[in-house]
Amino acid sequence: MSDDGHEQNGHENVPSRQRRRFPGISSRAYEHPADRSALVALRKLSGFDTVFKALSGLLPERSLRLLFLSDSVRVSDQQFSYLNDMLRDACYILDLEKVPPMYVNQDPIPNAMCIGLDEPIIVVTTGLVDLLDEEEMRAVVGHEVGHALSGHAVYRTILLFLTNLAIRVAWIPLGNLAIMAIVTALREWFRKSELSADRAGLLVGQDLRASMRGLMKLAGGHHLHEMNVDAFLKQAEEYEAGGDLRDSVLKILNVLPRTHPFTTVRAAELKKWSESRDYQRIMDGHYPRRTEDKDTSVTDSFRESASHYATNVKSSKDPLMKLVTDIAGGAGDLGGRVRRGFGGFAGSTPTDDEPPTETRRDED
Repeated sequence: MSDDGHEQNGHENVPSRQRRRFPGISSRAYEHPADRSALVALRKLSGFDTVFKALSGLLPERSLRLLFLSDSVRVSDQQFSYLNDMLRDACYILDLEKVPPMYVNQDPIPNAMCIGLDEPIIVVTTGLVDLLDEEEMRAVVGHEVGHALSGHAVYRTILLFLTNLAIRVAWIPLGNLAIMAIVTALREWFRKSELSADRAGLLVGQDLRASMRGLMKLAGGHHLHEMNVDAFLKQAEEYEAGGDLRDSVLKILNVLPRTHPFTTVRAAELKKWSESRDYQRIMDGHYPRRTEDKDTSVTDSFRESASHYATNVKSSKDPLMKLVTDIAGGAGDLGGRVRRGFGGFAGSTPTDDEPPTETRRDED
């Protein structure tokens, strides 16, 4: 390291500071309600682990391990030592006893993942390493360690396998439809698991600004001096509230093929959680312990997830969510509201109690 406090490889060396540690913390402490209820249910299924481990012969896990070992750089005290320090620190903070192996893979696209059935493997790309500063990278490493602690690596590996399988059997209509139905469900779960892991990254880095910067860079690249956190978060508000029912439908269609939520949405969700009572209680040392996991009620987890979604629907500014709330509340003239929500169904004949569509102007 140079005398001016910067490492020779260009990564800023932020002076170490004391971070809170969370001995025995359960992943339930930071998991998104939808992610948590799904995981609790899966863990309670009799023989679940046995069934999925039986799939290990079909899944390319061994091949992946050999591939990363032979064609990537394994993080250690001798290679990417600063990443190794971050990894060990993240495992110490979240009290993950066994430090998973981490690899740096040559790929210009910024990305990171945690995969594996028997043991998780963390992989980060050179594109991500080059993009983020030390504190931003610390949040990413914490994010991946959070995946490992939650057991997400198993389902991520299955998702990769099924996605590849769907491509191979695309010529079989019914077979492909069945697999894609499972893939779509797994993607919906995985998007929620990413929100959980973002929270784990904040617990490890304990620097909200660094987490926000990292997400902004994933959206806009290196040009941090040209970006602003408040303006970035306003994009999330505009995305949620803007447009009409057509935009709501397009949002759903746009997100279906993705494994990750949109970056502005992740930033807004993380900021909201950082200001919550749940986050403050964790930071004060009040959180669920792993020793209590076996006593967790599936029913309670589903109830909490349902309550979370109900609250989100009621508070959402999205046109479709507002319509759902109105339907639940028994609002009248829903047919007219739906027509207006879709831009008046251009060309339809106006009713006696509805103004002609010609008087409206769609702002496309």
